[in-house]
Amino acid sequence: MSRAKSKAPATLARPSIATLAIHGGREAHRPGDPVVEPLVQSVNHVQALGTEEGLKYTRYGNTPNAERVQRRLALLEGAEAALVLSSGMGATACALLALLRPGDHLLSSMYIYGGTHRLFLEEFASMGIEVTLVDPFEPRSFRKRVKKETRAIFVESPVNPTCRVIDLRPISYLTKEEGLALVVDSTFASPVNFRPIEIGADVVIHSATKYLNGHHDVLAGAVMGSQSYIDEVLQKEMLWGQTPDPFALWLLERGLKTLDVRVQRANESAMRIATWAEGRKEVEKVHYPGLESHEDHKVASEILDGFGGMLSLELTGGGKAAERFLRKLRLVTHAPSLGGVDTLVCEPRYTSHAKMTSAERALIGIPDGTLRLSVGLEDADDLIADLEQALK
Repeated sequence: MSRAKSKAPATLARPSIATLAIHGGREAHRPGDPVVEPLVQSVNHVQALGTEEGLKYTRYGNTPNAERVQRRLALLEGAEAALVLSSGMGATACALLALLRPGDHLLSSMYIYGGTHRLFLEEFASMGIEVTLVDPFEPRSFRKRVKKETRAIFVESPVNPTCRVIDLRPISYLTKEEGLALVVDSTFASPVNFRPIEIGADVVIHSATKYLNGHHDVLAGAVMGSQSYIDEVLQKEMLWGQTPDPFALWLLERGLKTLDVRVQRANESAMRIATWAEGRKEVEKVHYPGLESHEDHKVASEILDGFGGMLSLELTGGGKAAERFLRKLRLVTHAPSLGGVDTLVCEPRYTSHAKMTSAERALIGIPDGTLRLSVGLEDADDLIADLEQALK
């Protein structure tokens, strides 16, 4: 059973995720206030004379739309503070550069997004930061590779696109014991399904482009952690120019208000689709943690509040079968990205993991013929009908 089935009832002192997503971090309403918080589309704000205190400027991440949505995200993840950046990759880069210096060592799961893979092995290497990729499903894999220069462990879970679920509990024991930071990319789950800080993570990263916004119209990232740490990330954001504009922040706040209902609907529909697909002869394998056949079903049932709206299908017939399938789809849209109201499908070999070789992809469970499905809010029966006619 997931933790969602055994949670204590929410109270006004500690509201539920659904309530926080709508009201968290806002000021109390007064008569005459707008119910929908306004967009303040101003880069500049009037400054007090004779002091730098209280200076508001969009690149500093402290203007009205930024501060409100950042408070809300921190509450959703159970963190002291949060920061919104201009992209998920910007969030990952600034989050880790706030922890690492030349000569430091980062341990990372080998099951990571393709862009993160390049960031670690190309950009970080050029900065003098050593990165070791580890199989997180190998017993004691992280412990065996800790060095005196190791400063942090990075994990993406659930994994893109195989939906593997990594058990963070033993990793968090190790990071606490060794004094390391545990950084978790939780984009696939969203705070509705998983809040890594509750089981020992120090830092949580999201591509806010995905579930947090949920409408395929905002590019943003988010980092959550302690206040002192977020202050360090803010310095990186300011200097690397990673701050989003007010309109993107306003759209993100709008998207958050429906986060809970969107994710719950996606959870339900994805489970139906995965169960249906598992019985098809045209499908070699279904990757979805809600299925008992999934390698990590037991762990997912213990640490997740929902199994998510993401699944992957390995088609019988490999890459050519995938191409035939994609050409026949009528309702499901062939496009990258994920986590929005429209159901999307993509081939990781041409999108998220395109810069990796076929052998490198196969090593992390992404053979040619793999399709990643991001289940949206359409009727599940309609989605299954479209997938079925495309398989035929």
